[in-house]
Amino acid sequence: MVSRLGRVGQFIWAGWIGLAALSLITAVWQAGHEAFGAFILPDPATVLSAVAVIILAPENHPIIGATAERAMRGLGLSLLGGGALGLACGYSAAAMRLTRPLLTVLLGVPPIAWIVLVMIWFGSTDTTVIVTVVAAVAPVLFLGAAEGTSHRDRRLDDMARAFGVGPARRAFGLGLRQALTTFLPALAVASGTAFKVAVMSELLTNAGGAGGALADARATLDASSALAWIVIVVGLLLAVEYLVIHPFRSELERWRTAANPFGVKT
Repeated sequence: MVSRLGRVGQFIWAGWIGLAALSLITAVWQAGHEAFGAFILPDPATVLSAVAVIILAPENHPIIGATAERAMRGLGLSLLGGGALGLACGYSAAAMRLTRPLLTVLLGVPPIAWIVLVMIWFGSTDTTVIVTVVAAVAPVLFLGAAEGTSHRDRRLDDMARAFGVGPARRAFGLGLRQALTTFLPALAVASGTAFKVAVMSELLTNAGGAGGALADARATLDASSALAWIVIVVGLLLAVEYLVIHPFRSELERWRTAANPFGVKT
């Protein structure tokens, strides 16, 4: 418990670095506002005021919730499908050779093409947004899981087998932990892609959500409202990444700092 509280404290303290980066972005944003004017780029204070107005309005809560739900459902299905399949294929060299060409094709198809196809199949519905997210995100998670599993240290498997460790325990105790080296960064990329693709799908399919609100802002040439919705979506992504993914990653990668002296990071 003490060790876990210490990791939580380190994580919170490291948040100052993120705040410094956000402050730098805000400074550049302000400089752009002063250079190009309010019509092109509203100042950060105005946009943050618009964010507060949007969040405090009860009628906007279902809009924000719809985008978050669609992105997370798509990400969850991609984890169950692409991530699990990648972990399984990583144990078979033949399966890896077979799936690489297919993976290249799937990664090469732009999300906009998936949106057009899925709109034809399902129309402007939640299913369209979720399927588009899965099509864009699942190959990334598959690749991260498969690469991590296929490049595991097989000598550890041999050692565990020599000590009588069963296949299931070797897979979850050794193979899965080594796969996390590439899978967790892929998961961070996938979460960002899920929200971006969800908003783009909503905007192009008129399926509501934050994308629909962005379409309304575009129609009225309201740059402040458009940037406010962008900030809200980015805030949702940061909440998922720093409240779910990073703590999960820190908990699973305790072995990286287990042998370090207190206070020393690598």
